[in-house]
Parts: sequence; C-alpha cells; structure tokens
Amino acid sequence: MEQLSDDDFKMYFYENRLKTYEGWPFDEDCSCTPENMAKAGFIHTPSGNSPDVAMCFFCLKELEGWEPEDDPEKEHKSHSPTCHFISLKKKVEELSVEEFLKLQKERQKFIINKSCNEALTKFEQAAKLRKADMIKTAMGEE
Repeated sequence: MEQLSDDDFKMYFYENRLKTYEGWPFDEDCSCTPENMAKAGFIHTPSGNSPDVAMCFFCLKELEGWEPEDDPEKEHKSHSPTCHFISLKKKVEELSVEEFLKLQKERQKFIINKSCNEALTKFEQAAKLRKADMIKTAMGEE
C-alpha cells in the first residue's frame, strides 16, 4: 500500500484552501468570497480564460461562472450531492483517526473514478479516429 503524502492531507484544512484564492474575482459584498469558497471545500483552479474556476479538493467537482450572490455551500451540495466533505457534520480537526481514514478512502474513490473516466474518454476518442482511418483505407481513400 502506498504511503500518503502531506499533499494528500493539505487541502483538508481551511487555511490551505484559502491560500489558493489569489486573484479570485469576488472579494467583498458577495456570497462567494474566498473565505466562503474555502469553507465549502473549494480550491481556486483558474485557467487562462476562466479566472473563476473552483474545484472541490475532495470530490473534484469543478464549477465556474460564479455570480456574486452564489452560495458556495449550496452550489456544492446541488452539483455534487454525494460529496462526503460538504456533508461532514464535524470540523476535520474533530474527526477521529478512523473517521478521517474512512473519509480519505471516499476521497480516493473520487480520484480513481475521475482518472478512469479521463482514460476512457481518451480511449474512445482514439478509437473514433482509428475507425475513421480504417473506413478511409477500406474505401480506397488516403
């Protein structure tokens, strides 16, 4: 079994999630402040043309197109109702070791599912291209 690294645990803690919000477009007088986003489990994962992308570190659900009045916790629950982190009844610091390890096991399931889905998508795309090439070859086109 692989040992877990500090990176596996880092984002469980609010302060570390909050540090990711440099350049977040919503700061004051709105619901989706960096503080509220981090409390809801989100980390800021901007891309070149999407400065407001946020992803739950736990279930890996990415959301963008935030509006100032969006409530991060409600958005998280509505877009990812199976996320164990957003449904926690305790703070991470209050979890027993057993509870924490069970939670980490659920997180690993999300990570594995995302990885498998990405690999499947790549395979399906490659298969479509290969099929098109085979059809061209069979019809004498090159």
